[in-house]
Amino acid sequence: MTHDHDLVLRPTPAQTEAALNPPPGRTGGDLVVETLAGLGVTTVFGLPGQHALGMFDALRRSDLRYIGLRVENNAGFAADAYGRITGEAAPLLLSTGPGALTSLAALQEAAAASAPVLAISSQVPTAGLGGGRHGYLHELPDQAASFRGVVKSVHIVRTQSQIPSAIEAAWKSALSAPHGPVWVEIPQDVLIAETAIPVVTGGDAFPEELPPRPELTAVAADLLSKAARPVIIAGGGVVRADASGKLKQLAERLQAPVVTTPGGKGAFPWKHPLSLQSWIEDRHTTDFLEDADVLLVVGSGLGELSSNYHTFTPRGRVLQIEADLGKLESNHPALGIHADARLALQALLETVSERQDPGAPERVREVLAKVADRIAAQELTLEQDVLASVRRALPASSPSFWDMTILAYWAWSAFDAKGPNHMHSAQGAGGLGYAFPAALGAAAADPTRPVLAVSGDGGALYSIAELATARQYDLNVTWLIVDDGGYGILREYMNDAFGEATATELTRPDYVALAESFGVPGVRTTPENLEQDLAKALAAPGPSVVLLPAVLRMFAPTHLGSD
Repeated sequence: MTHDHDLVLRPTPAQTEAALNPPPGRTGGDLVVETLAGLGVTTVFGLPGQHALGMFDALRRSDLRYIGLRVENNAGFAADAYGRITGEAAPLLLSTGPGALTSLAALQEAAAASAPVLAISSQVPTAGLGGGRHGYLHELPDQAASFRGVVKSVHIVRTQSQIPSAIEAAWKSALSAPHGPVWVEIPQDVLIAETAIPVVTGGDAFPEELPPRPELTAVAADLLSKAARPVIIAGGGVVRADASGKLKQLAERLQAPVVTTPGGKGAFPWKHPLSLQSWIEDRHTTDFLEDADVLLVVGSGLGELSSNYHTFTPRGRVLQIEADLGKLESNHPALGIHADARLALQALLETVSERQDPGAPERVREVLAKVADRIAAQELTLEQDVLASVRRALPASSPSFWDMTILAYWAWSAFDAKGPNHMHSAQGAGGLGYAFPAALGAAAADPTRPVLAVSGDGGALYSIAELATARQYDLNVTWLIVDDGGYGILREYMNDAFGEATATELTRPDYVALAESFGVPGVRTTPENLEQDLAKALAAPGPSVVLLPAVLRMFAPTHLGSD
């Protein structure tokens, strides 16, 4: 009798030959890049540093493509976007101490957005580990401790033989639902020492699946089938799980209106008769969601932005599908289904009964009309025209990446992403500087279509050095910078709260001249010429900058007690 656990993969003759006669001059760094190649990696991001040079030297002997950014945090944003676009765990190669720590904000964004990033950092030499103060350059008493509260998992390497298994385990962790950033660290001496370990020729690249518990989906299907007013909230988990098609099937079978969160942009067709679009930061939408007798939440923890700043109080039964166990029922009591969105939606499709509700599209139209009337009453024509110009200029298949800026806040609610996985922003962790380096990562992932980055002038200064990266690798990214003279949204917040803004005004460079100094074409535009200038920049190959001097305003919030 043969048992599955008795089966082993036997090496091919070529693998046997490579194992018995590995090429000379290999180091621990070669084990890193060989393992990555064996997992199917083609592109890595990062910055070199003294303790990490063993990895970077090994890149020279590999077929991996290296995209080097100018700041570690920006390299993390680029790896994040590459992972979102490809579904792979993008490697991020970092050096010890300051280099590693500089990536923390990017890894927090990846964690909040469930983006797979495989961060591999060097460490001080093995002799300096253990918490003693040996005085090594970049030394930290416990480097991994700085990352444990941010990343999904931490993998510590202390010998060369541990490298392939540690990286493979980290890869699986990053790509198992919920996706997320992971941390691997390897001491300098382990990376640079010669190795007699055979060439790494393959790896198990298949992550663990997360199916739903059948007894829970059976109850959920029964509740949805019998509901009088079912509604669906679709979050980023639908996009990450590539489950948009199944979401559409389920919504149509149930005749359930769908609203998407900022992270779920594009998960449901914008102009579908059942689409409430993504006006989730609006009291009319919130009222409609509260009136549902059964509310299905897919791939969202119903956090601050997705609950209209925690003013949402559902009156009906909540069903929550979420891959992150810690987010189940974290904000509202629910029938919590711990599962990948795609697998859970498939289970519901197999068991739910079809509903007839010819009035559902009309109720959706009524909500959208109320939202439109509310916005129209605020005389925000400039803001709506600018956003519409961006939408018309951007090809429907192109992804866009948005910084924490007023135009992005508009886009969360009012921008048609034209499809799943097309619009991304830093709304997960809310840090500045995301858009441009993330767009560079997306362009590296797919050079066949132009990519748009949108920043304010404050956020742009976080990543201005990456104009050099864009030029060096000729990445097809157009960067729209909306220059309002400072931190515009903070200016609004402070004026509203305190009557006067402090520390929000900025001295800025001439962004067009600065771009041109990097060899990147730049143009200064106006709201009237934005569509034409942006479309022209996007159509031209390589990087470009479009500067729009404009002071935009936010629409009035509804979570403060007024409509």
